[in-house]
Amino acid sequence: MFLAALSLCYIAKAQGGVIMKSSITQIERRFDISSSLAGLIDAGFEIGNLLVIVFVSYFGSKLHRPKMIGIGCLTMGIGGILIALPHFFMGRYRYSRETYTDPSENSTSSLATCLSNQTLSFNRTSPEIVGKGCGKETGSYMWVYVLLGNMLRGIGETPIGPLGMSYIDDFAKEGRSSVYIGFLGGIGMIGPILGFIMGSLFAKLYVDIGYVDLSTIRITPKDSRWVGAWWLSFLVSGLFSVIASIPFFFLPKNPYAQQKERRILTSSHVLKTNEERNKTASLLNHKSNIADNVTGFFQSLKSILTNPLYVIFLVLTLLQISSFVGSFTYVFKYVEQQYGHSASQSNFLLGTITIPAIGGGMFAGGYIIRKFKFTLVGIAKFSFFTSAMSFLFYMLYFATICESKSVAGLTLTYDGNNPVTSHIDVPLSYCNSDCNCDKSQWEPVCGNNGITYISPCLAGCKSSTGSKKSMVFYNCSCVEETGFHNRNYSGHLGECPRDDACKKKFYIYIAVQVLNAFCSALGSTTYILLAVKNVQPELKSLALGFHSLFIRTLGGMLAPIYFGVLIDRTCMKWSMNSCGKQGSCRIYNSTLFGKLYFGMTIILRFPALILYIILIWAMKKKYEGKDTKPPENEKNVTDEANMESLNNNGCFVPSAGADSETCA
Repeated sequence: MFLAALSLCYIAKAQGGVIMKSSITQIERRFDISSSLAGLIDAGFEIGNLLVIVFVSYFGSKLHRPKMIGIGCLTMGIGGILIALPHFFMGRYRYSRETYTDPSENSTSSLATCLSNQTLSFNRTSPEIVGKGCGKETGSYMWVYVLLGNMLRGIGETPIGPLGMSYIDDFAKEGRSSVYIGFLGGIGMIGPILGFIMGSLFAKLYVDIGYVDLSTIRITPKDSRWVGAWWLSFLVSGLFSVIASIPFFFLPKNPYAQQKERRILTSSHVLKTNEERNKTASLLNHKSNIADNVTGFFQSLKSILTNPLYVIFLVLTLLQISSFVGSFTYVFKYVEQQYGHSASQSNFLLGTITIPAIGGGMFAGGYIIRKFKFTLVGIAKFSFFTSAMSFLFYMLYFATICESKSVAGLTLTYDGNNPVTSHIDVPLSYCNSDCNCDKSQWEPVCGNNGITYISPCLAGCKSSTGSKKSMVFYNCSCVEETGFHNRNYSGHLGECPRDDACKKKFYIYIAVQVLNAFCSALGSTTYILLAVKNVQPELKSLALGFHSLFIRTLGGMLAPIYFGVLIDRTCMKWSMNSCGKQGSCRIYNSTLFGKLYFGMTIILRFPALILYIILIWAMKKKYEGKDTKPPENEKNVTDEANMESLNNNGCFVPSAGADSETCA
């Protein structure tokens, strides 16, 4: 019963983690925030985890472990529900600041065309509307509740893994614990699969579904302003976690307690006498034990931090996990911006290709280590090999970067004939200089010449037909100026799709992604083995605990933030809220995005490879002539290593003891 309950809990936490990662872009758009701020929200999980990890590690085994896990799962569910709550208090989503009216009453008046005799007020937001809208913008600060909810998720997740593993290890029959742990690892993979499916399904649904008439919405899921029903994913995930917590409150602290009570009943008076005798002695020794424990803790910590092998391993895994966390946090945004796929398509594609590759890689890695019975140095070499292969695949990603989109006013002049050196303050052309357009407006139009224009007015379009998604604009003077031979100088709502060359690169990217995920998972088993074998046996738990704390603090928390800062630097067009403040990014320089995104990953991974070489050299020097083959019972350690490689979300983590909330 405990195993069944813990399986549900593992599925719930893995599902919630994947949903957070896949919803980052939509959270940015809904709350009008930058990628760096979204990275801080994502790091909230690690912040919450770190707040209680020491208390859980120390007191957890002394308390009622099933109830502690149940409280954690319940807290995790409440956190998920709290993340979804701002949706119900913020009012309806306005994808365009030009229209403050109810979406059901939204008209096409904001899609102003080029009329040389029109006044500026026709195109631009009136002061009255700005004043009304600015008061409403305080709702954007409700992202704080999303941050707090994610911190609650981190707090709730903390006791699930360590207390669940220790409970199984204490009470499972001899030789069965590795089987149960392996079962949890397999069943935990259901969580990411469900998370990707839910993320894909709900991203197709409009954020205010059930509140507005969808026929009045003029944007599509591929529009950079589209926000799916992100809140619904968190609501479902949170409720599932709450339900998964219920069985733990009915499970005993010791499953064999009743049997022991029957045996103890006949000799209870003898035990009671012995207990009274021992109680006095234990009270006298209590104070001295506390002092000894504190002194011993610092001596043990000093021992592992002066161990060169452990320190090298600590730094190289920090570099690897930082690159992994940062790249995965924004992988959905990258696919959307680079290849023009919607959030729904990105979730589905990345989920279906990475999960099988990770599962196969972990199984193959564990089998190879057992089959060839590597020495400790051999394990380090195998780990280096898999990391080097992953590094090469990251280098191949550069070949899959597409050219930046052709956008008049950002990458091209407004007449579409010449590239620009900078997207900042591109001057108007003679094709739209007399149109009195609002350059801050974002209503992209795809001209028949394959160039995207920021708005129909800036495209020089004189007239339009249709409504909402099917609007077509005619007599667009800027389209005509490109030398487009077709006399139909028109355009339709929405950005232009990617060309065939970029679509081919996308398929190459998918193939490399599968191989990279497999190679990364192939070496996942080695990380725990390297961590526990390079320290004294009695220091294994402390070594793994400190490693986890170190990685979470400098990797899991910081990586999403500085990756987000880099990505923000590639933005070409920011949204402006009704107060005139910068919001979320509408369009990125996709070429620069790709170079910085993969470049940062390479910069972090290359020193890690150098440290691997140093580690192997140092291990050879230390263990030269010694028998470092794993013992026969290493199968249990390997199974636990596979389980540790499934982090708090049940997703692969290429680092020892690192529980950062990521999936490959």
